[in-house]
Amino acid sequence: MAALIRCSQCQLPYPKDQTPHRCSCGGLFGYAELPHYQASMVNHRLHGMWKYAAMLGLEEDSPVVTLGEGDTPLLKSTLNGREIYFKMESQNPTGSFKDRGTAVLLSFLLSRGIREAVEDSSGNAGASFAAYAAKTGLLGTIYAPESTSGPKQRQIEMYGANLVRVPGPRSEAARAVLTAVGEGRVYASHAYMPFGLAGYATIAYELVDSLQGAPGVVIAPVGHGGLFLGVMMGFESLLRAGEIDRMPYFVGVQAENCSPIVSAFHNGDRECHETHVSKTLAEGASVANPVHAKAILDRMYSGMGIVTSASENEIIHAYQILAHLGIYCEPTSSLSITPLLNDKISAIGTVVSIITGSGYKTNTIL
Repeated sequence: MAALIRCSQCQLPYPKDQTPHRCSCGGLFGYAELPHYQASMVNHRLHGMWKYAAMLGLEEDSPVVTLGEGDTPLLKSTLNGREIYFKMESQNPTGSFKDRGTAVLLSFLLSRGIREAVEDSSGNAGASFAAYAAKTGLLGTIYAPESTSGPKQRQIEMYGANLVRVPGPRSEAARAVLTAVGEGRVYASHAYMPFGLAGYATIAYELVDSLQGAPGVVIAPVGHGGLFLGVMMGFESLLRAGEIDRMPYFVGVQAENCSPIVSAFHNGDRECHETHVSKTLAEGASVANPVHAKAILDRMYSGMGIVTSASENEIIHAYQILAHLGIYCEPTSSLSITPLLNDKISAIGTVVSIITGSGYKTNTIL
């Protein structure tokens, strides 16, 4: 695993006996490429995403931490007269796509003997971390904005984790957790730790298995960008393995009130900088300084797709349309159909929209 994960700045391999969230040089750890996809290594006797265990980058003797994540439904529907598939990540154990990444991250942490850790989150990642920590007996503390929706806060506390409510925007929770890390706590960051990307990549594997090939377009909300990047890397792995003969076109969506990657893309920048954030219904994508911005922008500039944004009115409209299709999701998820509603893309081929979180996790009434 250490050979697969390196610092993006100095290329130092990830340590074999520690759990840093950043390199000593200040750079980010990440996969140059995911573990190679091998169809012969897929174990169909195992449940959910763990059939792809050989592609998750874990050591062979790592514990398997699972609550049954993966194998989420792929629902066929019609939107504005065209066929569309919804990948229902909202039906993972804690109600969001985060479970795929958390399962891999917790398996890694346990393999390193970690029994206590901290995390920061706008809600879904914190709830997921709290659930998997409860499963393993790991003591977890989650720093979350005090504005985080009530159901997510209750979910975190019901799992037994320590919830620290931080006044102010999402960025203040990130600052607060770093204070704890500076005092020696292990940072189980869903954003900075790269291990979850291999979990998100399994969405790509499942899509190709279900559709018997690559879709034409994949649309997903973007906050820190782990889901979007992980899915892209999953398809890249499938292409290298010869399992598909072309890549989908990828469309990442942010809220206009918090769209640093979109702004960078429109300006032709290779990196984005922390920007002013206004309140948005898409709280799960409200990230002012996304960790995976550069990796996403590099892929967008290479022609793999685009990043775009949606207004608050467009988010509300999409949220209501999804409900009328029988899909009750949180507002963040509704970002994934806005490009089809506002004609920002010309969809070619099969369209997949990733529904990232359940409507039961929000107290928003629209």
